[in-house]
Amino acid sequence: MKIAIFDSGIGGLSVLHLALKKLPNENFIYFADSDNVPYGTKTKQEIIKHVNNAVDFILKQDVKAIVVACNTATSAAIKEIREAYPETIIIGMEPAVKKAIDLYPNKKNLVIATPLTVKGKKMNDLINKIDTQDSINLIPLPNLVSFAEKEIFDSNEIRKYLKEQFTNIDFKEYSSIVLGCTHFNYFKKALRNYLNSNSHSHIKFLDGNEGTINKLKLELELKNLLNIKLNNSKKEIEYFYSGRKISDKKELERLQRYMNKLDEAVKL
Repeated sequence: MKIAIFDSGIGGLSVLHLALKKLPNENFIYFADSDNVPYGTKTKQEIIKHVNNAVDFILKQDVKAIVVACNTATSAAIKEIREAYPETIIIGMEPAVKKAIDLYPNKKNLVIATPLTVKGKKMNDLINKIDTQDSINLIPLPNLVSFAEKEIFDSNEIRKYLKEQFTNIDFKEYSSIVLGCTHFNYFKKALRNYLNSNSHSHIKFLDGNEGTINKLKLELELKNLLNIKLNNSKKEIEYFYSGRKISDKKELERLQRYMNKLDEAVKL
């Protein structure tokens, strides 16, 4: 059986990228809901509908676990899909807010995410529960999702966008930027360049990917579903766009370019 990694687009590849390293004996399905990307500007009900459709398809692909590798989908729909499929391991994304507070309790931490995640009850409940010092600030950066889907990672347009969005942020007061959307991992270089050019090289990047994969591994172990060796001689990864299997060479090469970009991002 396989593990499914699901996202609205290509952001969840950052979760798959880590899963391939942390779970070397597993086979994977990657499902991008490319017909409906981005999720971050849609209503909660629209997202729940899209997520339910995706999960219905994924469960027909012989999977033992689903990772909702999308902060927006987790915020909007994780409760509903867990209730609908109680026998299935379903892991959601959690922005590394607690990690930021634990690591840097005496300074501010900035969470960048999609508008729905920023405004969502799940995020605000989390902050109200653990942010006793009012150290968390949130900013929606929806355009980064569109840039990522177009393979635009570091351009004058992105630099201008970051400058505009960060105008009111005094980074001298901050310790970290929490990447609250899996798409944002592609922009570590652009973010680092912006920060360094403004004398803010002290800022650290945090994301929820490692915690998500650790949680997945634990759940698989508890149910004796973790592979101790590959069932096949070669690891299998199948890619789907809104239910359509990807076999086109050019499209597979495009996906590999994203994975190569993530190899670079790990070092930042």
